[in-house]
Parts: sequence; C-alpha cells; structure tokens
Amino acid sequence: MGLSIAGLILFLAGCGSNANTKAGGQGESEGAIVIQDFAGREVSLEKAPEKIVALGNGDVDIIYALKGEVVGRPTSAPSVRESENAEQVGSTHEINLEKIAVLQPDIILANSAMNLKDVPALESLGAKVALTEANSIADIKKQIVLYGEMLQKGEMADQVIKELESKLEKFKSSDAIQPRVLLVYGAPGTYMAALPNSLSGDILTQAGGRNIAEDYPALDKFPQYAQINTERVVEANPDYVLLMTHGNEEEVKKGFINEMKQNAAWNSINAVKDGNIEVLPADLFGTNPGTKVADAVMYLGEKLHLE
Repeated sequence: MGLSIAGLILFLAGCGSNANTKAGGQGESEGAIVIQDFAGREVSLEKAPEKIVALGNGDVDIIYALKGEVVGRPTSAPSVRESENAEQVGSTHEINLEKIAVLQPDIILANSAMNLKDVPALESLGAKVALTEANSIADIKKQIVLYGEMLQKGEMADQVIKELESKLEKFKSSDAIQPRVLLVYGAPGTYMAALPNSLSGDILTQAGGRNIAEDYPALDKFPQYAQINTERVVEANPDYVLLMTHGNEEEVKKGFINEMKQNAAWNSINAVKDGNIEVLPADLFGTNPGTKVADAVMYLGEKLHLE
C-alpha cells in the first residue's frame, strides 16, 4: 500500500523538528538574563519575562510547571487548565501576528525548525523570541532547564526534572518480551511511521516496546518519520498499530483502516487479528506533552505490558 505523505508536513512541524541543536547556558551581562536557545541564538532579557506567548502546548505545560503563566497559547484545547483564558494565537505553522501584537509579550516561545524564518516578524512586534524543539525526553528536559533560566527559577527547574525522572524510574518494564509496534502519525488520507529518533519513538523505547520502523529510511525534510511500507510491516508482524493525530481521532482511525483494507496482506498481522489498532490520547502523543511525558510513557507501557 502506498500511503500518501502529502499534507502531513504542517502537522509534524508542531510535534518536533529535524534541527541538530542544543540548549545553552545562562549568562549575566549588565544585569541582563542571557540564554541560548536550541537554534544557538543568544536571547537577552532585562528581567524574567512576565508576558509570555507560547506557540506549543509543551511550552505552556513547562511554564506552568515552573509556576509561571502565559498570556498567549496555541489555538487548540488547552494543555493546562489554568491557561484556558489566555489568548489563542495560532500555532507554530500558522501564527496570528495581530493577536500577538495586541498582547505585547516580553517573549515568544516558538519551534526552532518551523519558526526560524518567522523570527524577524515576531521580533518586529517588540518581543524577544526563544526557539526550542522536542524530539526526545532529553529535549524536554533541556526545555525545562532553559525556561528555568529564563524565569530565574533554576532550582525549581531542577526539582521539576527530578520529579519527572522519578516518575520515569517508577515505570521500568520487567517484561523480557518487547511488543512489536508500528507508530503512525496521521491525518485523514495521510499516514507516516514515527521512527525511534522522534519523541513518540523515544517514548515507545522508554515504555519497553520495539519500533518495527527502526530501520526505515527517513524522510529528507523530517528525519524522525518515514513512509509506511506494507510489505515490511507484514514481515515485522506488529502486535500493535498505534495512531497519533491532532485531528478527529475516529476519522483518522476509520481512514487508516480503510487504507489497510485496500491490501489484504494487512489482515495477516497480529495487530489486526487481535484488534489492536488504536488512537493514542492526543494530549500525550499528538503533540509535545511537556512534563506530562512521564504520563505518556506510563500510559503506553501499561498498554503494551499489562493488557
């Protein structure tokens, strides 16, 4: 089955990026807070920002975990209940500059790959811009450190990371058998396999599953994802096919099953025979869950090992 990859680029951009970046440290210059974002840019602030706009749900989650708040958030279901009254300002791939301008933020938190080109326009609003990404749990920890520096809450950031690591430590699968899993990012008519170097792939590894797409050739623009190859899927015989989406969950699942029906070979895999084709919770897997990544690991681990 040749599954289309057209139209999914915008969806994926909100979940991660292909930039090879690192978060730098904090410096002090004439009383200013100086941080280095994931794109290697130095961002200087006169003081800890009070008016923050975040274009990603993971950023919102981390800011509130550090006892901060945002005045602007993504146009989607709020990832943190306390942020529901913040202005909805679009997303990493569709920014509402007019709404952001009205908010007059001190800083805008954006995606390092998707929004690097938007930095001049965002800075023209009088705000600073910090770029990050989340292709792994390690990246989320770096985001916590960076935002802790930005908010002058380094000790609190350390505590948040310790609590995250403690939760992850509590879930360690003792099952020697690694269930075989095909992770699929999708929208109706468009489906791609998530690779181990994606955030969801890292979550799967932490949860004790085996990603059957581990050696699939990566896409050029998004090396965390690959086109689905039916023959290889049938050969790997996954125990689970797990779908992730920003959109209508039932519509995505129905569309994927309809695609599968076009090739009878899918009926031979364990996931189909056992009815293990499911859509994962969008708040944990359809986007960067921030500090809730531990919940994502536990959710997936319990599904794979306790069912």
